[in-house]
Amino acid sequence: MSKRLLSAAALALPLALLLGACASGEAAPGASGDAAQEGPVRIGVVGSSDPYWETYVEAAAEEGIEVEIVDFTEYTQPNPALSAGELDLNQFQHIIYLATYNVNSDDDLQPIGATAIYPLGLYSTQYDSVEDIPEGSKVAVPNDESNQARGLLVLQSAGLIELKDGGSIFSTVADVLPESKVSVEALDAAFTATSLPDVAAAIINNDFVEDAGLSFDDAIATDDPADPSAQPYINIFAAKAEDADNPTYLKLVEIFQNTQAVTDGLIDVSGDTAVLVKTPVDELVASLADVEDDIRANQ
Repeated sequence: MSKRLLSAAALALPLALLLGACASGEAAPGASGDAAQEGPVRIGVVGSSDPYWETYVEAAAEEGIEVEIVDFTEYTQPNPALSAGELDLNQFQHIIYLATYNVNSDDDLQPIGATAIYPLGLYSTQYDSVEDIPEGSKVAVPNDESNQARGLLVLQSAGLIELKDGGSIFSTVADVLPESKVSVEALDAAFTATSLPDVAAAIINNDFVEDAGLSFDDAIATDDPADPSAQPYINIFAAKAEDADNPTYLKLVEIFQNTQAVTDGLIDVSGDTAVLVKTPVDELVASLADVEDDIRANQ
């Protein structure tokens, strides 16, 4: 999900696409006849004012597919709207957010394509690298469940801590093993940046980085999108399970992933933090199932 959702990972954060059937009802080039529908394909997003959505709509139209962007103001809205058939797709969330929704709502929405991952960063005003942080120092992480676990995984990947059982999306500071190089304190996400004078380093949610006078380039460590532990934070297009193989919807994912002006716009809006990914759908589906199982096991 975008950085808005992760203040969130993800959170976080959550349009309407029509098969290229103009008024005549003819199917879009390359789409199967049974994929045609009355009216546009509707895609729900949070943040339709981001310029790349207009670019995306234009790119889809060039491929004969009409798209309608449906904007929501709250992240809790696009999934129920998709389930109710008010949308055809949505694109605002990462896998963990979708898994949580599915489990809590007894639903089965599915990922049909990846967009980007928004790395969560470790920042310091005292040290220029992770290696410079002294043993026994204190590091701050956000205290909300999603970002705390993700932040701890970043610290573990950076070699600063070791987590019980290797860590998971449910890890807390209580899971930091005594043999870790640093100790960890959990603070409100809004305060990890202001804690920098008092700690060696801090995990800072993307929404607070620039407000703290920092640049995203200042991060001394982030999650690695290639690391399996980061996969649940990949942002996705989601569809109802029965529409997961819809050729028009899959074509729309390809248009998003392969239109340079769209992906450039996404990166620009993210403050150059987004990392574009094209994770195979079967891996996204497997990751979703694993996270759902973990959520159920921890309820």
